[in-house]
Amino acid sequence: MPTTACADCPLRRFPLFVPFTPSELTFMQGFKTGELTVDGGTTILMEGSNSPQIFTVLKGLGTRYSTLENGNRQVINFLFPGDFIGLQAGVMGEMKHSVEATTAMTLCVFRREALWDLFRTHPGRAYDLTWIAAVEEHFLGETIASLGQRDAIQRISWAMVRIYERLRAVGMATGEKMPLPYKQHDLADALGLSLVHTNKTLKALKAQGYMDWSGNQARIMNLKGLADIAMIDLEKPEQRPLM
Repeated sequence: MPTTACADCPLRRFPLFVPFTPSELTFMQGFKTGELTVDGGTTILMEGSNSPQIFTVLKGLGTRYSTLENGNRQVINFLFPGDFIGLQAGVMGEMKHSVEATTAMTLCVFRREALWDLFRTHPGRAYDLTWIAAVEEHFLGETIASLGQRDAIQRISWAMVRIYERLRAVGMATGEKMPLPYKQHDLADALGLSLVHTNKTLKALKAQGYMDWSGNQARIMNLKGLADIAMIDLEKPEQRPLM
């Protein structure tokens, strides 16, 4: 199957992503070694692994999670098109969490060993990686703030607004509808809620006309109302680098 040339990357047309300079585009085409297509449920990176490859999500949705000593899974966050995967292994030598495809996914593949060439020859791209790491830290901080300061309906409203805004920025959410192929248990896990509490809260939000999550799709009927409940402003996601 032919791979997508970086110059033809469908993600580059979205304003969410910082445009490449001509030299960056040339470098990225050489940095990319191919594409990987996987089915939903496939483990892409395993916690503790020392993968020779790192990835960018081109299509599809995924999940980051850690496995606890008792075997339970703790969802960390969700993956969307444009997200970079495997930086931990590239810098720290091994993954501190696992990555799983929630839907069928297509990933741009890069050689981990070439990461150091990027730092040596393209400091602008190296800064972009630092930015990506900083944003992930910021998002984790926002999640922790939600766990500590928001009640169940505020946490779920916050998550739905953030997911909708991110999916809309890559053309996956239009009008009131967005794909949401995760399990309620995944959302509950990520937000520190019980499955029963999550289910009751989602039913309440539906009854009040804010949103409806059915099957693999959610309908957001009142985005501004959800943002008000979550105590956040509606804003476009900050422009970000694309690796």
